[in-house]
Amino acid sequence: MHDLPGYDYHLDIPGTTIFDGKQAMKGYALNKMCYDFNKAVNREAFKADPEAWMEKYGLNEEQKQAIRNSDILGMIAAGGNIYYLAKLAGIFKLSVQDVGGLQTGRTTEEFKEFLKSQA
Repeated sequence: MHDLPGYDYHLDIPGTTIFDGKQAMKGYALNKMCYDFNKAVNREAFKADPEAWMEKYGLNEEQKQAIRNSDILGMIAAGGNIYYLAKLAGIFKLSVQDVGGLQTGRTTEEFKEFLKSQA
């Protein structure tokens, strides 16, 4: 880490949201809600009334709309951490490979083939 004033230590990766301290603060409520999906009872309660759950955790409108749209990339842009979002993605019936495809601009099958080619 450089300690030069104004030094930007992030890589510029087009289309990639870097999860850093700023994103962590932005997504705190969303990630806290997703953490609670580690319990099946909470996942079921969310499915029964997603709006109430989003309100309970104080999600902002950007986060709520991304959830309403089942938009995992939108949730990442809204501060979501993929490790916490994995539980929410599961509620939406999305696998890790589905999300990987979304993140890389590939279909799920293309992403799986890409992974195999890297082995």
